[in-house]
Amino acid sequence: MKVVACMKEVPDTATVIKIGPNGKDIVREGIEFIVNPYDEYALEEGLMIKEKFGEGEVVVVCLGPARATEAIRKCLAMGADRAIHLCDPAFEGSDTYATSLALAKAIEKEGYDIVLCGKQAVDDDSAQVAASIAEILGIPQVSLVIKLEISPDKKTAIAHRQVEGATEVIECRLPAVFTAQKGLNEARYPSLKGIMGAKKKPVAVL
Repeated sequence: MKVVACMKEVPDTATVIKIGPNGKDIVREGIEFIVNPYDEYALEEGLMIKEKFGEGEVVVVCLGPARATEAIRKCLAMGADRAIHLCDPAFEGSDTYATSLALAKAIEKEGYDIVLCGKQAVDDDSAQVAASIAEILGIPQVSLVIKLEISPDKKTAIAHRQVEGATEVIECRLPAVFTAQKGLNEARYPSLKGIMGAKKKPVAVL
């Protein structure tokens, strides 16, 4: 089973954010960037799926500047097998659609059984990229997942998500896109062995 986990690097949530002179962006100098917390839940779920079935591959896909390499290496240290880094000045300033299109085309080229994303990025909070990726790929999408069960034959999945006063249970065919909500799991910390091993794992820059 091939799992693709989308990841975005975001400013550390403890960082004091300042608006740039143009009023449209933040001052990025001196800011520490981290893996988007919801994307960590998505990656962890992918790693757990691979461990459950005892086979497969977890590939991280990230669109971001060169500095995103550090966040990508953390994902590899957590246990992802390899990564794809979409890195080009042409991507700078991309809106949600452009970002989704680039990610979807990379995922389509790669091949997949499941695509996992965080429910939203903590910097812009748009929560649109995963749904857009699913639409472009023409596959189902379930958002805000707090529990995910893959059938033994790997053809369907049952996703649980919280709604007001209840839990909604949705069954869908695979491949599909799922977005991770807090409560889905607890993301693991990279081990020393994982950190050292991450340096040798391949990162394809496209």
